[in-house]
Amino acid sequence: MNLVYGIHDRPPMSKVIVFAFQQMIAIMAATLLVPMIMTGYGLQASPAAALFGAGLGTIVYLLFTKRRSPVFLGSSFTFLGAYQAVIGQHYGYWGVLIGVAFAGLVYVIFALIIKFVGSGWVNKLMPAVIIGPIVTLIGLSLSSTATGWTASNGIDGNYSLLTIVIGLATFFAIVIASVKGNKTVKLIPFIIGIGAGYGIALILTIIGLIAKVEALQIIDFTPFVEIFGNGNFKFFGSILDLPDFFLVRAIQTSIKTPDMYSAIDFAAIGNIALIFIPIGVVELAQHVADHKNLGTIIGKDLVTDPGLDKTLLGDGVGSIAGSIFGCCANTTYGESIGCVAITGNASVITIFTAAIGCMLLSFFAPFVALINTIPKCVMGGACIALYGFIAVSGLQMLKKVDLGNSKNLFVVSSILVTGIGGLTLNFGFSEITQKPILTITSLATALIVGLITNLIVNNGKVGEVDETTDGLTGATKSMGDVEVEPTVPAEKETVSVGTDTDKAE
Repeated sequence: MNLVYGIHDRPPMSKVIVFAFQQMIAIMAATLLVPMIMTGYGLQASPAAALFGAGLGTIVYLLFTKRRSPVFLGSSFTFLGAYQAVIGQHYGYWGVLIGVAFAGLVYVIFALIIKFVGSGWVNKLMPAVIIGPIVTLIGLSLSSTATGWTASNGIDGNYSLLTIVIGLATFFAIVIASVKGNKTVKLIPFIIGIGAGYGIALILTIIGLIAKVEALQIIDFTPFVEIFGNGNFKFFGSILDLPDFFLVRAIQTSIKTPDMYSAIDFAAIGNIALIFIPIGVVELAQHVADHKNLGTIIGKDLVTDPGLDKTLLGDGVGSIAGSIFGCCANTTYGESIGCVAITGNASVITIFTAAIGCMLLSFFAPFVALINTIPKCVMGGACIALYGFIAVSGLQMLKKVDLGNSKNLFVVSSILVTGIGGLTLNFGFSEITQKPILTITSLATALIVGLITNLIVNNGKVGEVDETTDGLTGATKSMGDVEVEPTVPAEKETVSVGTDTDKAE
């Protein structure tokens, strides 16, 4: 696509702040949601601390990649099952920290392997015929979250046509800003869209409060009440507040209630490793997919420059650093990649500024409260655009794959059906949690099935699938009884991800 700002471009600082704020809004809802879910499992996980950890992890990533990859790291949902398992087995805060460290070490080990043997085997093992549908699955697997938030405002069983209208209004505002706006507006469609959705929700909520109509009360102002209400206002606490860092909480809990959790002995560490390491391997595949996806968007092969070894090190070490402060393992964020795709802004300085902004704003209680009041239906409308662009960019990778060739067809179809169908692999059973000890997610299962299928159709070899032949030629080769003239290669096209953003003058 034609980027408005490339990786090394430096927009004016006034614009950088606005662009960074947009990135922060795009990633913030999901980043704050993970610690909220973890709190429901029985640990006190701070959303503000998770925001700080995400910013710190992103800076670590940018340093390892020498500021050559515009990626933001945020709280990973993939590890939620692992968190629940270690918390359920009474390993507490230390169990989570040790588990995330194991997952991060998976990245580090693979990074070292790639450093010495190269990344060519990764491209052969996961060619476009595999990575394309996996990226598409990432977007599609998140789609239920977007539509669920839109239809129910994030409350189970609370279907509402009103919240759907607000969510779609948010989405349409983003579309109009991105397609019809001027150059400046096209760079901030999410600020405009979410602002419009929030404004509509605010008007309806005020009317609902005055008329005492609960159905119209879309916005929950509880976060503001908690810091300003009940006569508890204090500057340090209501305005500036120190995030509840996860490592500090772990130490304090160990001192105050040493018998609260099971002892972390060698057996426990081994059990934690068995829970987290497989998920780390799965996240590694998503890491590769996200970077290939982003590379397609910005027209640069990130696997070779800055190199997969550097991106893995940055992601792994950044995830460990982020969890120490913010409780959650971090991962490359599709919302951030979607934001880059829609706006055409790949400037690394924007990502760096967003990371610094997250760290600073984690101390500013009213901002965290404001973000927490954004209705889920508004974020759902924004995510329709974000997740949709992820799915479409995966299809873009299949552009040159010959789906008339039965080899490719079996690989792609196996990934899509197992992934969309939700096939998971469960191992063991915990009497405490009443759930499997280890669950391989549908995305990971789809990747495994796709890799095995690719090996089968290529007689145990990787990287042999023909991805460049056009569909007609591939189909006739399969039939073997029809001859066609060779097609004339088309001129090289500029990769497009669905936006006609003008290139900056």
